[in-house]
Amino acid sequence: MIGRIRQTILVAMVLSATYTAPVALAQPPSTGGGRPTFDLYCVSCHGTSAKGDGPLASSLTPRPADLTLIAKRNGGTFDSDQIARIIDGRKPVKGHGGGEMPVWGDAFAKSVDKTPVEEKIQKLVEYLQAIQAKP
Repeated sequence: MIGRIRQTILVAMVLSATYTAPVALAQPPSTGGGRPTFDLYCVSCHGTSAKGDGPLASSLTPRPADLTLIAKRNGGTFDSDQIARIIDGRKPVKGHGGGEMPVWGDAFAKSVDKTPVEEKIQKLVEYLQAIQAKP
C-alpha cells in the first residue's frame, strides 16, 4: 500500500510541475501571488476549483479535501497559522502531511524559484483564505 501511495505522490509531483490547467477561479487581488503556487503544486490533486477534484483525485485515498470549505469545517474560522503548519508539514494531517503526500515546505525549498519558503507558504495561505466559500 505504501508503495502505491508513494508512486501516486511521485506522479502527482510530476504532473503538478507540468500540468497547465485553465484557471477556473479568478485570483482575488488580495492573494499576492498565491494562485500560481497553487496551480503548480496543488491542482493535480485539489483541482483548479480547489474542491478536491483534480486529475489524480480519484486515485487517492483519502480523496483530496475541498479547500474552499476549510473555514466552514472549522466553525467559520480560517486559522492561517494552522493551515501554514499543514502545508509545511509541521502539523500532519491524514492524507496531507503524513507519508501519503510530500511536505510542501521541503518541496518549496528545493524548487528553482528562490522565493523564500515562508513567503511562498504565506501567499498560498492567503490565496486559500480568499477562496473560502461564503456562508
